[in-house]
Amino acid sequence: MPSLGELIAPRRMGRDFRWLLASSWTSNIGDGVALAAAPLLIASMTSSPILVASGAVLQFLPWLLFGLHAGAIADRFDRRRLVMIANAARAVVLAALCVFLVTGTANIGIVLAVAFLYGSAEVFVDTASSTLLPMIVKPDDLGIGNARLQAGYLVANQFAGPPLGAFLFAAGHAWPFLVEVLCVSLAVVLISRMARTPVPPRADAAAHPPVHTDIAEGLRWLWRNPPVRMLVIIILVFNVTWAAPWGVLVLYATEHLQMGPVGYGALTTASAAGGILATFSFGWLERHVSFATLMRIVLSLEVLMHLAFALTTAGWVALIIMFFFGAYAFVWGTISTTVRQRLVPAELQGRVASVNMVGVFGGMIVGQALGGVIAQLWGLTAPWWFAFGGAAITLLLVWKPISQIVSAKPVAQTGPDDVDAQSVNEP
Repeated sequence: MPSLGELIAPRRMGRDFRWLLASSWTSNIGDGVALAAAPLLIASMTSSPILVASGAVLQFLPWLLFGLHAGAIADRFDRRRLVMIANAARAVVLAALCVFLVTGTANIGIVLAVAFLYGSAEVFVDTASSTLLPMIVKPDDLGIGNARLQAGYLVANQFAGPPLGAFLFAAGHAWPFLVEVLCVSLAVVLISRMARTPVPPRADAAAHPPVHTDIAEGLRWLWRNPPVRMLVIIILVFNVTWAAPWGVLVLYATEHLQMGPVGYGALTTASAAGGILATFSFGWLERHVSFATLMRIVLSLEVLMHLAFALTTAGWVALIIMFFFGAYAFVWGTISTTVRQRLVPAELQGRVASVNMVGVFGGMIVGQALGGVIAQLWGLTAPWWFAFGGAAITLLLVWKPISQIVSAKPVAQTGPDDVDAQSVNEP
């Protein structure tokens, strides 16, 4: 019978995968601690809704400002070293915040500045990290590799980290951020044990074009590659429809469902619990169900989820819905990432991943803005009806192209500029 370590990180995936996994999980513990502690710190310094909301906006803004540049830089340099440098920068920023808190000189301006600097460094960490897995495991192992990385995010960032962060904040405002400094620093040490990752090859190794030239090259490749382009568009649109009701979820839970603050927190916990359950079943699903079928099932469940939330008035029903949302959202995230990594050439992984993430966060911002206006005009269930209609129409439009996305040639069979051969897959 295989050991627990073998189940989590199969030996065939290699030593470097285990170091990457350990680094990712450790970093996610620190991020999960901050997920609860950062809003609590801001709320302890100001009662202004604008300033409190600014803390949340600063989670997304760096992606819109620096996301594409982070992708281009990740495609130019040693990606492992880039992750180490960006994580070290995060640790320094957090250490400075701890000094301000311990000395009693911290104020809301300093905290928001730290949030922006930390978020900016995180853009480079996440972009470069997403390119490492395809470099160290075989294409057939990308699914299970992404599932293990996603599991660490769910358990550490969403499930265990926030309660620990709230507990530490109650003990002292600086404690959660000190713990995060230690976690992020340890993540640097762990990923440093990986073998040095080669710099992605360029057509002209002697050329050093401006970063915006590299960004334009990545955008052109994405636009000319129908399967990857369609996948990115699907993710963008479904993030708009998903974010519309999620932006007012706290009001929906506390006012419409009468669940109170504790019940609202339980919704997040239920989602994480569903995702954790999915981590144990992903390997079986990958072996027995095609990716195209899984993608259609997951997106169909997304449509039904919006409808169920629009109709229900019971908190316990909402908890059940959220549990299944966490499960299928984990499956979707793992599959979509795996498919993209298989289709994108090594030298373009950073740029295409960054476009995808800019679309994710851009979609969330647009969706949340729409959701707030819709809820203000037509009530707290209206955003769910908007999401249901938008997701249903989108699903009908992409039902057939999903097969073309999954059946497209993997990167091993396709060169960085060989997109004409895939034009037959044009949706």
